[in-house]
Amino acid sequence: MTDAEWTQVRIALPTPGWLEGRGGQPEAYCHRAMLDAVRYLVDNGIKWRAMPADFPPWDRVYAFFRRWRDLGLVKQFHDRLRVKVRTWAGRDAEPSAGVIDSQSVKADAVVGADSRGFDGGKLINGRKRHVVVDTLGLLLGVVVTAADVGDRAAAEVLLAQVTDAHHLLELIWADGGYTGGLITFCLTALALVLAIIKRSDDQKGFAVLPKRWIVERFFAHLMRTRRLVRDFERRTSTAEAMIYWR
Repeated sequence: MTDAEWTQVRIALPTPGWLEGRGGQPEAYCHRAMLDAVRYLVDNGIKWRAMPADFPPWDRVYAFFRRWRDLGLVKQFHDRLRVKVRTWAGRDAEPSAGVIDSQSVKADAVVGADSRGFDGGKLINGRKRHVVVDTLGLLLGVVVTAADVGDRAAAEVLLAQVTDAHHLLELIWADGGYTGGLITFCLTALALVLAIIKRSDDQKGFAVLPKRWIVERFFAHLMRTRRLVRDFERRTSTAEAMIYWR
């Protein structure tokens, strides 16, 4: 990070427990170095043990990553930064609309059979990332499942989490894979309008569809991060944390 970036990031960091009298002790390494190390790993797709010597020891960086994953601190940190970006862009801090979609990716050999599957539509053996983004393309929520889990089944879980965290959310755009009972579920259980955007029947070739391009651009950004070009994580919670760190 540059000094200017660190100035903005520092105020969004979670407050350590020892500063609030909740026990523990100060970190042995600077948070700036830890954040840079995790971002380096995610961006370059290296193994934990291959952490360059310029960063803190790999086991300390992994312990930092694991603690933030298990306590939900990475999501809190991400959400604070998203609010700042929305405010800078002249938007309300909390979104009122979003876009949902899924992406199937191949899984590495370390991914167990209990969390991997075969997506018959995409012909991919691995996992599936279900995400909701706001109209700026900023992540609101993510759930990682086996690739054979249906979009509508995963969407019920994901949308329940997202609406619980973002109470002003009232409209979600989706593609044709989210039709059926999910629309009724969203309206009755979540007070959420699920708007389906489909291609025209007489449309040929590639076409940019309204709103859906926002989440497709988000997936494209994930594919520019080497750690996320396929799923290398043993646990789905780790895979979700990696997306937040992206």
